Amino acid sequence: MKKTIGILILLCALSACKETPMEPQTMSLITPADHGILRNLKEVQWPKAYREQDTVLLDKILGDDFQMIDASGTWSDKQGELEWIKENAMQHDSFHYEIKRLDVLDNGTALICGTGHIINDSIETIYQSSNILIKRNGMWKAVASHVSGIKQLE
Repeated sequence: MKKTIGILILLCALSACKETPMEPQTMSLITPADHGILRNLKEVQWPKAYREQDTVLLDKILGDDFQMIDASGTWSDKQGELEWIKENAMQHDSFHYEIKRLDVLDNGTALICGTGHIINDSIETIYQSSNILIKRNGMWKAVASHVSGIKQLE
């Protein structure tokens, strides 16, 4: 009888612990500098790689598992992007990327969305894009991009 009461007390104590679980402690992979690093990567470094046909820089930006869907719905991977910039010099007068959304999650994932502005012969063409980046070994790597809505402005 004493064993039964002892087991019941133990079961009650265990069930009480189940009712008030402790919150799991998660450690953020994000540093205070990450927002600035991501802005620089998307607004400065990434356009520079395409403008200067810099495959070394683009290789540093893109993860090995990078995939892109362009405005026509065509899929490309990292190797395809590196080959594309080798063969296609930028012909525009100027370019800038306007970040409209930058979300950085504690798990080391970032979402950068915005509008690309291309000016050539005083004609502006814009496009919309979204990019997913993952922080790996302390470095941000782009793993996915999607481009759509290419149009000339009047």
